[in-house]
Amino acid sequence: MKALLVLEDGFCLTGKSFTGAFEGGGEAIFTTGMTGYQEVLTDPSYCGQMVCMTYPLIGNYGITAEDMESARVYLSALLVKECCKKPSNWRAKMSLPDYLVSQGVPGMEGVDTRALTRHLRLNGAMRGVISTGEDDVQALVARARALPTMEGQNLAEKVAAREPYRWNGTAPEAVALGADGAYAWKGEGIPLVVYDFGIKWNILRLLTAAGFEILAVPPSFTAAQVRASGAKGVFLSNGPGDPATLQKEIATVRELVAMRFPVTGICLGHQLIGHALGGTTRKLKFGHHGCNHPVKDLTTGRIEISSQNHGFCVVLDGAPDVEATHINLNDGTLEGLRHKNLPVMCVQFHPEAAAGPHDGLYLFQRFHDMIAANQPA
Repeated sequence: MKALLVLEDGFCLTGKSFTGAFEGGGEAIFTTGMTGYQEVLTDPSYCGQMVCMTYPLIGNYGITAEDMESARVYLSALLVKECCKKPSNWRAKMSLPDYLVSQGVPGMEGVDTRALTRHLRLNGAMRGVISTGEDDVQALVARARALPTMEGQNLAEKVAAREPYRWNGTAPEAVALGADGAYAWKGEGIPLVVYDFGIKWNILRLLTAAGFEILAVPPSFTAAQVRASGAKGVFLSNGPGDPATLQKEIATVRELVAMRFPVTGICLGHQLIGHALGGTTRKLKFGHHGCNHPVKDLTTGRIEISSQNHGFCVVLDGAPDVEATHINLNDGTLEGLRHKNLPVMCVQFHPEAAAGPHDGLYLFQRFHDMIAANQPA
């Protein structure tokens, strides 16, 4: 079934659907990972985006139950050069086309992904529409331009936790809290409140393995509730959208820091901490998405290969008592920070990436050591 991909500037590519009839849209981006498409599909941080995979063959190992990063697919569409319809993997429970159909998410193949990636690199990520039922390119351009831009969108509210839960090792499990936020911890590790803005499950797995007992909470959970919960530290998760729209959440982080709670975060969590400490964020031209981004740890001099997925970066100009800990070696943007006097640290990249690389796994132990050494007042 023929399909068209049209961007807001009129750029058009032809392909075909491997998931039936569809029309949809979102911000068109590209990711350079050779593996990890299932993690991309189920990462809530891709909410509102049409993702182009630069590796030419996608779907060859199917969909497995163990590799989910959340309970469903969040991206708007998957764009590939060639989709493998019959996977070869003893762990596979379903093919990629069948999984996308079950989730109601469009899949388009036959796309010239090299041309699309080059166009987005030169001109920046932009809004786009895909359709199997509309041949009028100008009509699709108009629909693409009618979509909201990523700047100014609070997408975290669409994917964040609605109620508190604990991580039982394999899945979220509902819990009961007191009206003030008090919680009966099981004594299975350092009590840690995790703000779920659209968290990847592997973060929860690795925090547990690092020695934390997790209470995950929605963005509306207040600083006073964190204190009443009995937590010894706070973790801020990844998530989608423009971090500058989360003003209430930034104010909560600022309160937690002022209360001298140890605070750390990844991706969106890093961006919220950056805002709370006096920095700002800006939109990147085409973002960082993939498994092969070089990052330098300024505290050790070590160069690491990292997995990344973000369209915004933190700018620290004028932020007092804050220093960079990691930088991106491709474009010099900030990849990590810490406060000079308070127990606060965070990173932009994804040390938890299940599909690899695993160079940044040490950060979970660093989080643990910081929180263990700095108890709140």
